Amino acid sequence: MTFSDIVLWPGTKACEYMGVDPEGDAGLIRWMINTLVYLSVALVIVWIIVA
Repeated sequence: MTFSDIVLWPGTKACEYMGVDPEGDAGLIRWMINTLVYLSVALVIVWIIVA
């Protein structure tokens, strides 16, 4: 398992759950899900540090 597989794991699993090929044109869906996951994690971390 490579580093990119680990980073893309949330979006890949979500696409597999929806029955969409994450490697095809639905890669944008995987990108969006990964962005939302990592944005949420980053915002929680920043909120904990600042508060």
